[in-house]
Amino acid sequence: MTVSITDVAEATGVSASTVSRALRGRPGVSEEMRARIVAAAAELGYTASRSASSLASGRTYTIGVVVPYVGRWFFGTVLDAAEKVFSAAGYDVLLYNLGSPEVRKRFFTKLPIRKRVDAVLSLLIPDPEEAAALRSLDVPLATTVGGARPGFTVVGIDDRGGAESAVRHLVNLGHRRVGMISGASEPLHWTTPLDRRQGYLDVLADAGIEPDPALEADGGYTVEGGERAMTELLALRHPPTAVFAQSDEMAMGALRALRRHRLRVPEDVSVVGFDDHELSEVVGLTTVAQPVAAQGREAARLLLARLDDPDAGPPHPVEMPIRFVLRETTAPPHSRRQR
Repeated sequence: MTVSITDVAEATGVSASTVSRALRGRPGVSEEMRARIVAAAAELGYTASRSASSLASGRTYTIGVVVPYVGRWFFGTVLDAAEKVFSAAGYDVLLYNLGSPEVRKRFFTKLPIRKRVDAVLSLLIPDPEEAAALRSLDVPLATTVGGARPGFTVVGIDDRGGAESAVRHLVNLGHRRVGMISGASEPLHWTTPLDRRQGYLDVLADAGIEPDPALEADGGYTVEGGERAMTELLALRHPPTAVFAQSDEMAMGALRALRRHRLRVPEDVSVVGFDDHELSEVVGLTTVAQPVAAQGREAARLLLARLDDPDAGPPHPVEMPIRFVLRETTAPPHSRRQR
């Protein structure tokens, strides 16, 4: 015999609506009562009907997630953390991977996500026309990249401040020729490279160091790009004694290039990354740690909260904490290499 929500309500002595709120993680139910209801539902073998819930609420119980590069560590980590929150609340994820300008243009022109999702988590920064297209869906919107924008719940970090802490560490060690490996060319419309570059320039200015454009190289936010960029910097007549890489993946590429050129880290060249990638501790990389998975969880939680209270306006931007992590890839400059 099929177990209904009424059976669970009778077993726990509450109303069917209370059972529904408890099982969907909605507010208005104490944690003690929620635990009793979850236990009773499990014991009775009750499973909520997705089709019935959709008919009753008008929802699809699907969250759209838009990403520029699903295979990259940052986006994959955010997506994995957010999906777990959505899944626990009874929602499926509909993923759109917009990895090229052509695919991206087609998506925003046709907007296939319309009427198929209850909310959208965007892991790319839309231009004004793309943002307007997403707002036209009339569903809650959230993002974990870029600054505040109308209609979006934003969860992020202080990219500029994080870069400042990384470069200031190198300057305080005595480095005067500090290079930077950035990702200025990709992803499209991403503000992170600009914010982290500004932090780099601000610290140089504070230290009275004239910025040298030749000390900046584009690494495209990949390991291979970081290796290529570090090779470019080493080819300079006066190469840097220290390098700030705007991501740990580019920093790892830089380490590979330095090893290939038989240079020691940090004795010959110091390297600082950004992110605290899961492999950063393995290679002893000094870096700026950001809570990547936590940003995905918080963005998902805030989207679900807006679905529960449609009349509430979007919350203020949420800035997650960052911290500087000192490991083995930085040291004062070797006197004979410093210029």
